[in-house]
Amino acid sequence: MENLAAINRKTNTNPLHYSVVKVGSCQLILSRKQAFTYFALLSSVCLLAVYSVTVGKLNIGLNEVWAIVSGDVTQGFKQRVVMNIRLPRITTALFVGAALGVSGAIFQSLSRNALGSPDIIGFTTGAASGAIAQIVLFEQSGLAVSLSAIGGGLATAVVVYLLSRQHGRVGGYRLILIGIGVGSILSALNSLMLVKGHIDSAITANLWLAGSLHARTWQHALPVMLGVILFVPAATYFARRLSLIEMGDDLAKQLGVNVETTRLLMLFIAVILAALATGAAGPISFIALAAPQLIARLIGGGQILIIGSALMGAILLISADLISQLLPFDFSLPIGTMTGLIGGVYLLFLLAQRRDL
Repeated sequence: MENLAAINRKTNTNPLHYSVVKVGSCQLILSRKQAFTYFALLSSVCLLAVYSVTVGKLNIGLNEVWAIVSGDVTQGFKQRVVMNIRLPRITTALFVGAALGVSGAIFQSLSRNALGSPDIIGFTTGAASGAIAQIVLFEQSGLAVSLSAIGGGLATAVVVYLLSRQHGRVGGYRLILIGIGVGSILSALNSLMLVKGHIDSAITANLWLAGSLHARTWQHALPVMLGVILFVPAATYFARRLSLIEMGDDLAKQLGVNVETTRLLMLFIAVILAALATGAAGPISFIALAAPQLIARLIGGGQILIIGSALMGAILLISADLISQLLPFDFSLPIGTMTGLIGGVYLLFLLAQRRDL
């Protein structure tokens, strides 16, 4: 009876408190609290995105933005600013934030630890290594950097996963500690590539390493947008199985879950999303760490909130971008630096809350 009650709490399967959203042959089961929270978050994302289009040194009102987006205005300087500068930047921010939020939720579930985000474990550093190699050694940009980031992230994931396996299982703290160690090695390798590379490429890589949404184009936005559209539904589909694995491999196997296949598949999805986000905007900390924790505090723990983490991640990143643009005295701060400052404070808060450290 205790196991059954724990499963019901973990998966929230009480039908009296749930609504079913059907899209074709697929269905999404949401609690009423989840549905209300998701609607509020989605509304906030839309409002922040609309407001962000009007923010900048060039004053563009909402009426002008609507005329440009709807196609009534097809020429002019403001049209080029909106379509080629601001919309790609906002799209990149939204989907990078969503990708990092989902990646963080999966990694925290796999490691069974609130500190298990890709930027702490080292997967983001691995993706950065692939991207820096492409920038410094081959002087490429755009899609090539995104693909190299994916390759670096996957290679790092394979190394960390193999080193973390012990007696056929991947332990939470073992995964985190090994990830931190691998991340430190890769960070040193990144510094070496910057020192040995051509000065112009090294400067470009250093700017990219700061994490920035400046000068984002559709070439940066489209890969991460496609990644979110493809992989977030898959992550949502397998989220319940991963929630059962959190309760123990043996119990999950008794309930019919293929533990190792599910774990590897979700790890692959999380690495791809983190790598795509890193390739699009550079290494951005805090979002993957905080988004799953914040949405869990809003809705309540007990399950992996993939959609909520995506929405919360998008809100956090676009809000940080807005703050960086609205700083007084024309003070320009890279988005990665700002999220790193906030994330450091939040990490100290998480560590202070844990009583087992």
